[in-house]
Amino acid sequence: MKSTTFKRTRVATSLSFILGAMSLPVIAQEAESDGAQPADFEVIEVSGIRESLTKAMLTKKAASGVVDAISAEDIGKFPDTNLAESLQRISGVSIDRSNGEGSRVTVRGWGPDYNLVTLNGRQMPAANIEATSASASRSFDFGNLASEGVAAVEVYKTSLAGQPTGGIGSVINLVTAKPLSNPGVTANFGVKGVVDNSSQEGDTVTPEVSGIYSKTFNDDTFGIQLIGSYQQRDSGLASAETSSGWYTIKGNGGDWGSLPQDGSFINPPGENDLYSVPRNLAYNFDEVSRTRVNGQLTLQYAPNDDITATLDYTYSELETHTQRQQLSTWFNGVPTYGEYTQGSNTVGSIIGPVIYADATCCDVGLGTSDYTTVNENKSLGFNVEWIASDNLTLELDVHSSQAEGGPKNNLGSNNVVSAVSFDRVSTEVDYSQDFPVMDITYVDGVSGLDPARMSTSGLSIRNSYMKSEIDQMQFRGNYYFDDSIVTSIDFGIAVMDAKNRSAYSNAQRDTWGGYGTPEDYPDDIFVQKDLPSMFDDVLGSNGADLEPFYYASSMSDLINAISAVATANGETISPCGTVLCMDPEYAVDRTVKETQYSAYVQANLEFDLGEMPAWLSVGLRYEDTEVESSAKVPNVSYLAWDGANEFGIREEGFTFTTLEGDYDHLLPSIDFKVEVMEDWIARASYSTTITRPGYADIQGGLTVNQLARFNGGTGQSGNPGLQPYESTNYDLSTEYYYGEGSYVSAGYFKKTVDNFIGQATFTDTLFDIANPIGGPRYLEAVDATGSEDLGTIRQYFLDQGWVNDAGEIVGIDGEDPLLPITVTQAVNADTSRSVDGFEFAVQHLFGETGFGVILNYTAVDGDVNYDNYSQDTQFVLLGLSDTANAVLFYENEGWEVRAAWNWRDEFLAGTIDGNGGNNPTYIEAYNQLDVNVRYQVTEDLEVFVEGINVTGEYVRSHGRHENMVVGIYDVEPRYNIGARYSF
Repeated sequence: MKSTTFKRTRVATSLSFILGAMSLPVIAQEAESDGAQPADFEVIEVSGIRESLTKAMLTKKAASGVVDAISAEDIGKFPDTNLAESLQRISGVSIDRSNGEGSRVTVRGWGPDYNLVTLNGRQMPAANIEATSASASRSFDFGNLASEGVAAVEVYKTSLAGQPTGGIGSVINLVTAKPLSNPGVTANFGVKGVVDNSSQEGDTVTPEVSGIYSKTFNDDTFGIQLIGSYQQRDSGLASAETSSGWYTIKGNGGDWGSLPQDGSFINPPGENDLYSVPRNLAYNFDEVSRTRVNGQLTLQYAPNDDITATLDYTYSELETHTQRQQLSTWFNGVPTYGEYTQGSNTVGSIIGPVIYADATCCDVGLGTSDYTTVNENKSLGFNVEWIASDNLTLELDVHSSQAEGGPKNNLGSNNVVSAVSFDRVSTEVDYSQDFPVMDITYVDGVSGLDPARMSTSGLSIRNSYMKSEIDQMQFRGNYYFDDSIVTSIDFGIAVMDAKNRSAYSNAQRDTWGGYGTPEDYPDDIFVQKDLPSMFDDVLGSNGADLEPFYYASSMSDLINAISAVATANGETISPCGTVLCMDPEYAVDRTVKETQYSAYVQANLEFDLGEMPAWLSVGLRYEDTEVESSAKVPNVSYLAWDGANEFGIREEGFTFTTLEGDYDHLLPSIDFKVEVMEDWIARASYSTTITRPGYADIQGGLTVNQLARFNGGTGQSGNPGLQPYESTNYDLSTEYYYGEGSYVSAGYFKKTVDNFIGQATFTDTLFDIANPIGGPRYLEAVDATGSEDLGTIRQYFLDQGWVNDAGEIVGIDGEDPLLPITVTQAVNADTSRSVDGFEFAVQHLFGETGFGVILNYTAVDGDVNYDNYSQDTQFVLLGLSDTANAVLFYENEGWEVRAAWNWRDEFLAGTIDGNGGNNPTYIEAYNQLDVNVRYQVTEDLEVFVEGINVTGEYVRSHGRHENMVVGIYDVEPRYNIGARYSF
């Protein structure tokens, strides 16, 4: 029998400590069989940051492919308070933030929907809520999970046959703590105060508490572990948004919103210049109260050394209460004067606004929102591991998990009620700096907003709901050979039923011309607020012409006042009669059921190349997926002209349609590793992976959006026959582990994607909907009023009594033109797309000084860039960007100090703007500095201070030109002050 040699290296001696007391006797027995004595080994005891980094480094070194990991410093002590914020420290990993917290991850340029998240190897469902639509995303939101119950996070950047499919970018596995892995009694309790000065209404300091209890019994054969956490945070966010998007025009033609060519604009566009005009501008002031509850119970039983059974239940609930005040103006394409950047009047020239003035009147919107959403996740799992013989191990794992998200009450998952003042003559916006400065001109005799002149106009109460359920069974095995170049064979089969329901409804009142009179609304329900101070640290917000104040009101006051008007008029204004509420009857309702079967086999080889030890893993995975997709398809009736530029498609009844699809794939993987010299490793990997389409892409029917514009409506058509993204992946990398906890690595990766999924559109006069715009009555109105302003023309229609029995302006069949509907459908592209890049990382511990540093940089490039000059539908990759991290830490004499800087370059975040147009949204380059200081007061007591975004960086996004601001978000720093006690 071939003997086993245990090499004494710096990494190996650290490993002997990391593996813990249960593994040490085994290592000692192996060493004694070679004639060595246990005393020959120096066990280096490390703790805290050093221990965490050494564990992660050993995971990286031992892996067959390219794997990065983050390990908890101790049970219940993860490096960051948010899992996504920890993941961004890994090379090639960047994150999206929501309300200043990490939420979803991008790996090597591939966004959240291209990364699969598992919990202990189990695929997890996700329930995402969208503001104004049904969700289509499969991505996992890390904001739902607290970090206290996670022992490690593993990021698999290359694929193995035994890994589940679904992530082109990566497979991210969350590993929870287990009681039998921590024998004896472990108990600790943590408390912290979250200090957040961004909130104007909530508490500045809010609590977070967490606790862990773990104990083993009966000679460590039975274990129980209970982990719980409660977190509350009140925060505020001020933002400026072009939420309705930009209207893009080429040349100096007479399109809607075209700039006048009479000298009123400096640098007007030439024939070949591309430019955009804004549809609106809104200042938003959000107050968010978030409560997160997490709990996990784990039971383990190991009656002997050969069998370990684990039963676990994981629960999380995230409740988010959002209150918003908004000051907004709508632009109806009536530019009057201003300035644009200088163009070249050549193909590719894009100009952006410097000053833009628009004569659209007459309303100034004061939106009020107040809604609460709840996201609940549950997972029950059972696992049994059996060492059947010296050569065979078997494992059975089953779980049933679900995620559900939706509104908490009748006010929906998102809403806005608009108070209004009809005193606006024109609006000027200065786009010359980061912040868009809005200056409103009021009618003669009115100097600004006045509560005595305010009423309400339109409103919208949205009901977005999503529920995902996964039932999965996995059977895995490993067969080990005693004396062979093939050291082991891994094999397994799995079956998974995944069911997702996404639904949406919108209870909208299109009373944009006003509801009631100012006398119906008490003046004291409007409270004046200073505006410039809300953006005092954003570049450009100190503009002298910025509106000096806005008015805030409570949702309950507005609803009560509106209800009083409705009651007096005997009018039904919502599904709840005279009281506003959401519509429980979904207009969009789609269900997708996927049944996935898989099987894999992988051979692991170990051999020598000359004097160099080498390892090779060759695997093949088979995936078969069956798709059944149903969708609610409303029956379209007619089009109503509800406001100046507001059109509503009315529906009567509905049907459900069901479509099916299927696909199967053989997915090979090869991972090669060689130790060129002691502690210097080179790797090469090849694999094929898939990512499944989004839920909206495979819905089982055609749906039409209820809101339309003067020039057409929009809709979506499902395509359950879509093939998944299929990526061929290549990785080359090398790592040198030159000291205790220290290494340097460099790598190159390339991914070539077939079946790339993009959005194609077609326009047709579906459903034969008559459009009052452009018909004989419209032409008469233009001639009579001498204006093409839609608000003026609409009023002419009303004055002439051209309405139906319900008082709506509608088209006349056979007389008015038909409304074109632009339908978006997901399709597979017939060409490949490639992304490649380089990763560099250094982790260094400066001997016994206690200092250490982590540096990494990832450069990503590809042939999937967006052409800003083109207005066509484009197949592009979202989230592609370079990233970098720098972490400096000190750990000694009971102190832990860590400063972590993260940078992400500009990236494309979307290709459809707020109005449904083909316009890009770029998130500009962003960096953030976090600081963490801990002190071990006694062996059991630790105190700490954590600072997140301590420099107060803000986030900005723009469209085709950097002056075309899409959003700017003023994110304030926050601090955690707390203590942790171990019993």
